[in-house]
Amino acid sequence: MSDLIAELRAALPEGTVLSDPDLLATYQRDEADLCPAGKPAVVVRPRSTEEVVTVVKIAAARGVPLVPQGARTGLAGAANAVDGAIVVSLTAMDRILEIDPINRIAVVQPGVINADLSRAVAAHGLSYPPDPGSWESSTIGGNVSTNAGGMCCVKYGVTAEYVLGLEVVLASGGGPRPGRAPPKGVPGTT
Repeated sequence: MSDLIAELRAALPEGTVLSDPDLLATYQRDEADLCPAGKPAVVVRPRSTEEVVTVVKIAAARGVPLVPQGARTGLAGAANAVDGAIVVSLTAMDRILEIDPINRIAVVQPGVINADLSRAVAAHGLSYPPDPGSWESSTIGGNVSTNAGGMCCVKYGVTAEYVLGLEVVLASGGGPRPGRAPPKGVPGTT
């Protein structure tokens, strides 16, 4: 595994690749203590889509499994590592790229905290209703991957109902962008 770590370190900015055994242990699982978890080979904390593409290409070429993680607040075990995996922690991709109050859309990176997005859109007179119990620490990427809801979901729906598009990275390194921005003047639902 040292050659995998060396290849990742050579391809990514300094500080992005974590291999300290004590740190790796903290990335083994989410809050689902009863679900099995393995020991990752390495943790990568990309800051951009381009860095994610680099990690995915290296993993695909080597046949190494990838486990994406947000804040690891989920209760489903979906972010639990498998033995020898590259854990891709998306928490460093935490920028709100755009809030368009006219069309009622926000463009965010997957590491944005739910509460931060809720506060940011509130400053524009809007709301982001999905409020899982971990909303103050869970990430939008994690919310999307588990279709998180919360107490407001009965009235306002779950996360999937607020996703208009995604940027996806495939093993080839590229990827489609499912969804699209709404036509000008056609607002979102909140």
